[in-house]
Amino acid sequence: MIPTARPRRWTLRRWHVALLAVITGLTLVVYPGGAYAEPDEDGNSKTQTLIKNLEAAARGYVEAQDALEESQAKQTLLKQELAAVEKELGPLRRQVDVLAAESYMNGRLNVLGAMLAATSSEDFLSRAAFLEELTQRDDEALHRLVALESKAKADKDAIDAEAGIQSAMSAELKKRVTTLELTLSKSGGRKATLNWPFSLTPTAAPAPHTKTGGLPSDPARLKDPTDTGGKVTARLVHAYDEARRFGFTRFTKCWRTQSWGEHPKGRACDFSVSSGGFAGVPSGPDRVYGDKLAAFFVKNAKALGVYYVIWYRMIWLPGVGWHNYSGCCGAAAEHQNHVHLSML
Repeated sequence: MIPTARPRRWTLRRWHVALLAVITGLTLVVYPGGAYAEPDEDGNSKTQTLIKNLEAAARGYVEAQDALEESQAKQTLLKQELAAVEKELGPLRRQVDVLAAESYMNGRLNVLGAMLAATSSEDFLSRAAFLEELTQRDDEALHRLVALESKAKADKDAIDAEAGIQSAMSAELKKRVTTLELTLSKSGGRKATLNWPFSLTPTAAPAPHTKTGGLPSDPARLKDPTDTGGKVTARLVHAYDEARRFGFTRFTKCWRTQSWGEHPKGRACDFSVSSGGFAGVPSGPDRVYGDKLAAFFVKNAKALGVYYVIWYRMIWLPGVGWHNYSGCCGAAAEHQNHVHLSML
């Protein structure tokens, strides 16, 4: 009995090994080399708290910056409008001054005398029509002058109001920058420099903006181009397409479920820097690829609508630039094997 039992256990064992080989083979087909698996960015709770705090401060900065730029754009339009009004007001004021002088010198008696000097009924009617035309002309000039004077005053008041808004937004920007720097310093963050110059970085086509230069509402309605099954925003798709247009075509993953951050909102992508996907800590050409890609998103942040960029234990935020941050838990959590992009 014992000799027959051993082969059976050996058969079961071989069956398990064969099954494991099939499962492993299927995994390799879906995720070549196992490297295409979703990067684990969660890290520890300290890192999550840092990112959350930075997101809140960065959004406040961007909103204040947008409000400032919108106010400046409005003020520019108001100044142009005021200049056009002032240009018309000059000749009109002189015209009204002449009309006033004529009225003072001639008075109503001359008007009455001109009517009485008519030699016929036809002449009387002709003089009456002419005087009515003069009166209408004078009234139109006066009404136009009053309207333009009121418009000029309204434009000046609006320009002053926008100046007040800009002063408040400038103060808010300084406050937000201080908050960002304080949050970073508490986490051990220091000013950092990316090892790739902007002068060698291509310029992306801008995403749609409003007339005043701000960003329109952008809900996550489009299919994720990285085939996650989720929905992402149009700005994210545009940034993804622009990156690929300039050769950043390595494996990328955007939407995913998690309890925090921009991925579940359809506003973030992870761009692997290794040709095989999300591998270990890169070096050589892979590290340069990551530097180039991070520089691309930062240089084109305003045009694309970038919220923040994380790469190789550094985070770029509007208003404060690149800073190191202290992280843990491997190459993915420390963003050493991929560039993280979050969009507004």
